[in-house]
Amino acid sequence: MSWFWSQEAKLTRTMPCPAQTSDELVFFVNGRKSDREERGPRSHSAGLPEKELYPSDHSFSHVYTCPVELRLTGTKYACGTGGCGACTVMVSQHDPVCKKTRHFSVMACLVPLCSLHGAAVTTVEGVGNKTRLHPVQERIAKSHGTQCGFCTPGMVMSIYTLLRNHPQPSEEQLMEALGGNLCRCTGYRPILESGRTFCVPHGCPQKGTGQCCLDQKESDSPGSKSDEPLRWQKSIYCMRDRICTELFVRDEFQPLDPSQELIFPPELL
Repeated sequence: MSWFWSQEAKLTRTMPCPAQTSDELVFFVNGRKSDREERGPRSHSAGLPEKELYPSDHSFSHVYTCPVELRLTGTKYACGTGGCGACTVMVSQHDPVCKKTRHFSVMACLVPLCSLHGAAVTTVEGVGNKTRLHPVQERIAKSHGTQCGFCTPGMVMSIYTLLRNHPQPSEEQLMEALGGNLCRCTGYRPILESGRTFCVPHGCPQKGTGQCCLDQKESDSPGSKSDEPLRWQKSIYCMRDRICTELFVRDEFQPLDPSQELIFPPELL
């Protein structure tokens, strides 16, 4: 558990704090402005039952309350301790020092609501919709990276935040980005394979030289040195040609276009 608290402390140190102080909390959620006066966490129920708005006592003033108030049900509440990543959202803040917008994937059950002043929150609803999926959502779906779907919004937001910071990430960056997301039914291979489609392609430097393990020659294949009839060898090779080991067809994916993403609200600059 100490690992999760260290990650939260690390996030608190890296996220820039607003220079001004105010009694009014101003931030954006999926491009929509949300401003409220700081009168205490229970005063922001927006007409929702308290049991529905606050799943547990320790989440009264955390970011998870924002999607619930706005009826954005894509962000899932699971462990409540930052251990599963199902409630992952993206928080964007403008850094006045380097004059750039920085994006952070955060667990909404841990980050205090008051830390959103001057920030822009993006939930899974702000990434894509059922009429036009975002490339991250499309590739996870076509890679068979979801079963029950409970962890999928968190996976989507972790990969999405990574692409906002690094449009062509490395595999090491992808693994680090998904380090806080757990999946209990699908398995990580299809999820990672969908994320690798965004990574910078790199292959084995010995590919094609005969020294790479991926070079499958007939001389190295099982059965070629045996006394089996030639017709059996041919049938085995034909069966191998029919077996598809790929999870998807890359040509079917829509390209990633960073220019189509939500911009940082000019009001917060």
